Amino acid sequence: MDLKLSGLNALRSSAAPSSRRTRAARRASMAFKLACVCALMSLAAPLLAQTGYPAKPIRLIVPYPPGAGTDIIARAVGQKLGESLGQQIVVENRGGGAGIIGTDVVAKAPPDGYTMGLVTSTFAMTPTLQKLPYDPVRDFAPLILLAAVPNILVVHPVLPARSVQELIALARARPGELTYATSGTGTVSHLLTEWLRSTVRGMQIVHIPYKGNAQALTDLLGGHVSMLFSALPSAMPYLTSNRVRPIAITSRSRSAAVPHVPTFIESGVKDFEFSSEFGLLMPARTPREIVVRLNQELARILRLPDVRERLAAQGAEPVGNTPEEYAMAIKADLARWAKVVAAAGIRAD
Repeated sequence: MDLKLSGLNALRSSAAPSSRRTRAARRASMAFKLACVCALMSLAAPLLAQTGYPAKPIRLIVPYPPGAGTDIIARAVGQKLGESLGQQIVVENRGGGAGIIGTDVVAKAPPDGYTMGLVTSTFAMTPTLQKLPYDPVRDFAPLILLAAVPNILVVHPVLPARSVQELIALARARPGELTYATSGTGTVSHLLTEWLRSTVRGMQIVHIPYKGNAQALTDLLGGHVSMLFSALPSAMPYLTSNRVRPIAITSRSRSAAVPHVPTFIESGVKDFEFSSEFGLLMPARTPREIVVRLNQELARILRLPDVRERLAAQGAEPVGNTPEEYAMAIKADLARWAKVVAAAGIRAD
């Protein structure tokens, strides 16, 4: 028995140094691998430069027709980004489906860094009302939130209403006669109007959906519809020429672009505050180093005085944030609008 124990102890004693050496070797190997990963991450930008990215023009999909506020912002930053990267940023308008058609093009594009898409707050609204051909979280790589823009309620000049309270009274007095245009079911203009209706009660107005804000504005100018919620940049040319009458703006405080227009809160509609957001997305699985580089370039562009002035002249406030921050904002907006739609009892037409 003693011989067996002493032999076993001898075996354990001889194996211990070997086992310790194995564990030490594994730790050294793991440390080496971690060091390699860190080194590769730190070299991401130089590697991009070595591979020549971008080696061809980059598509910027705008999922709305030309002439809308989305165009103004897309082209303002797209031109500067093209100059910075040494490649053209080609803006492609893919309107229709309340932004769904163009956004789906981005979702299904190769994740090679050569396709990005501009989205508005509608991106977080449409999932609350209809089934989409893409998942708003899983199918995209958030790039950056470019700007926030207040919306403005405008009416045709022949409408005998000059304030929110006068408009509410008119709609109640003429049930079913007044119409409101939108850029499509589930869009900002649609949900804002329905939100207003559910807040003030008694406004029996008829929804007229269009395939984009530009078409909706055209029919408002022609007197074919009574009113419209529009992003401020899109409405500015018609406000300055007095072709539409402003009723109220959705920001918390008055906009420097239209200081004479009161807010909804000032006008007696409690807590009615909202700003449209304009951001950029890329297809999911786009290389992280490309997303980071474009984010940094765009954040720098948004700090340029001439870009800030150009956006501010349209009532847009430059934002700029990290991909992670933008991803969190999208998830928060999805939850927010799901609650608004449920509380207001909104249904797709």
